[in-house]
Amino acid sequence: MTGTFRKIIHIDCDCFYASVEMRDDPSLRGRPVAVGGRAEQRGVIATCNYEARAFGVRSAMATSQAMRRCPQLVLLSPRFDVYRSVSRQIHTIYRDFTALVEPLSLDEAYLDVSESPQHQNSATRMAHEIRDRIRAEVGITASAGIAPNKFVAKIASDWNKPDGQFLVRPQDVDAFVAALPVGKLFGVGKVTAARMNELGAQTCADLRDWPLERLTQHFGRFGLRLHDLCRGIDERPVSTDQPRRSLSVETTYVHDLPDLAACRRELEPLIADLHARQKRSSDASKPYKAFVKIRFDDFTHTTAECLSSAPDAEVWSHLLQEGWQRQRKPVRLLGVGFRYEDEERGMHKQLALFDGGQDEALP
Repeated sequence: MTGTFRKIIHIDCDCFYASVEMRDDPSLRGRPVAVGGRAEQRGVIATCNYEARAFGVRSAMATSQAMRRCPQLVLLSPRFDVYRSVSRQIHTIYRDFTALVEPLSLDEAYLDVSESPQHQNSATRMAHEIRDRIRAEVGITASAGIAPNKFVAKIASDWNKPDGQFLVRPQDVDAFVAALPVGKLFGVGKVTAARMNELGAQTCADLRDWPLERLTQHFGRFGLRLHDLCRGIDERPVSTDQPRRSLSVETTYVHDLPDLAACRRELEPLIADLHARQKRSSDASKPYKAFVKIRFDDFTHTTAECLSSAPDAEVWSHLLQEGWQRQRKPVRLLGVGFRYEDEERGMHKQLALFDGGQDEALP
């Protein structure tokens, strides 16, 4: 590696699906556009452009709610074959700069350019060229964060969106991270952030005052990770081989499931579908947890899980009951799934553990 620090670029295309749609139909430019499911089919927004965001439309929002906030919203059905084709173009550009590319989604990735000879090993200039090439060759814009580690680079890529980039030099990491709200930390959702705020931690600087014992007391094993993240420490390498961490199936129902009994009746086809997908999966290790995901009629959601290497219908039924009892409301979405052993090395696994399995409504 050149020097002491890694040079990591996090690239994220701006409003990816919506940007592709505006590229292919220029008449959409300047209008609020979203890609997602139909309101009458209880669909949700996959992504939207900045014009739609000005009305409060957000990804993962129910389409019906989005249409109420923005009646003039242009709603488009997703064209995943087109998005995958565009994604291949984008990832080809990434690999012109380094073989160390860790895809996070169709349009988003970490790049380790520590050893790249291009632009005299200037990560900032490489990020500029990558963004210029995406604009010229693909016809959409992208934003970038450049930093010594993955955590800081990902935060930085949001700093000058859209169509911008932000550099956090090694000597600036401490101050940059200290000023971040605790909600910016990986794995800290709204519920956990609110809990931290109640305990007196508003920023990462506040969290640094907590001894490790207090962090683990309140947040279990995740406290160890928080101790590092609030100091800007992230030693994870850019990995080009990402094993499957989970496998799940879920259904959004046209009519809410009114009670626990109705939910139980829907379990059998979900479990059958999950097992069928497991048999077709070639990249999954042995399950070590089972989980049930529930979204209630008010859009709050929860996940109940337990250790199990070979869960059966009885296990999922128990988890369903556990999760449903937390709200005891009609259910609009139900899902079942496995978590695989490699997920323990993931950074987002802890939400159910530290929020009691209960997250707030989607934004």
